[in-house]
Amino acid sequence: MAFNPVLRFVALSDVHYKDYPSVERERMSRAISLGYELSEKHPDYKRLDALFVVGDFTDRGTFEQMTAFHDTISKARSETQTVVSLASHEFSRGENEALERFSSIFGTEPDTHKVINGFHFISLSTTNGCRFSDKKINWARQQLEAAAADDPKKPIFFFQHPHISDTVYGSINWGEDELYATLMDYPQIINFSGHSHAPINDPRSIHQKHFTCLGTGSLSYFELDEFDKIYGTVPPKADECAQMLIVEADAENRVRIYPYDILTEHYFPFVWEIDEPSNPLSFKYTDKRYKTCDVPYFPKEAQIIIEDCDSDSIDLILPQAKTNKDYVNSYMLCVKETESGRIC
Repeated sequence: MAFNPVLRFVALSDVHYKDYPSVERERMSRAISLGYELSEKHPDYKRLDALFVVGDFTDRGTFEQMTAFHDTISKARSETQTVVSLASHEFSRGENEALERFSSIFGTEPDTHKVINGFHFISLSTTNGCRFSDKKINWARQQLEAAAADDPKKPIFFFQHPHISDTVYGSINWGEDELYATLMDYPQIINFSGHSHAPINDPRSIHQKHFTCLGTGSLSYFELDEFDKIYGTVPPKADECAQMLIVEADAENRVRIYPYDILTEHYFPFVWEIDEPSNPLSFKYTDKRYKTCDVPYFPKEAQIIIEDCDSDSIDLILPQAKTNKDYVNSYMLCVKETESGRIC
């Protein structure tokens, strides 16, 4: 059956507006423009129904930063609902003060439950940094109960800034587990989170177990969730970063998620498909996908190039290994003495 969308929205996070004009402002403006350009290219459904910004839209939550961000998203068309949540960076100058600024500038609540084209959207701001109080959790539970009662098979789109722990890539270092017990009762949840700045083109940026989780990347800089790289968790050229998710749903409750790179203005070469959001047995992106016989390999002509060799260091350049599934994340090098075979 052909997929014909009846809903389209953009999800992104970690924009980090500064007090002064910066590249993040340019990227955010371009993200909105691209959302419309890409929507208009669809042969039938040309609307962009919503824009969700999942926390850390400012760097320090100042009046100047919030005002500048509000000015940017105010350029969205009237057809597009804009929803912004707050998190740790907004609260860096005080949580109560940030909430007051947010209310006066944006004229909306920090927690929202909207119905757009018949689909439920729940957005939850954090408190006390990136935590969730009992009051917040109870509010979320009530909204989920109402959404599920409306149609138990329809996806529920849920947004909060920190990842749910031990789900998507980035959630080991930058996750919270306070919402898990509530969310796991609703397999139809499609959850969007940020905080980690982990790249969304990593296949681990979608995770399914009790429900579906997705990372939303960043428009400021990348960070990785691993400590075994020579450069730590922040890779070289980390600031060449601007990614977002374009999400569509059809009348059959099927969902398609298109990770998109704003800098190159290209979709990544894959689409995440959720055909039955309410049925965990249909989930494609569980941990089982990592149990594979597909072994990465180097082409026969591949060579290692050695450069800048001295008494205590050496640079090795090797081509990208090939794989028929996903991609190769990293390499382990074992250096041995030729004569003794001893591992150095």
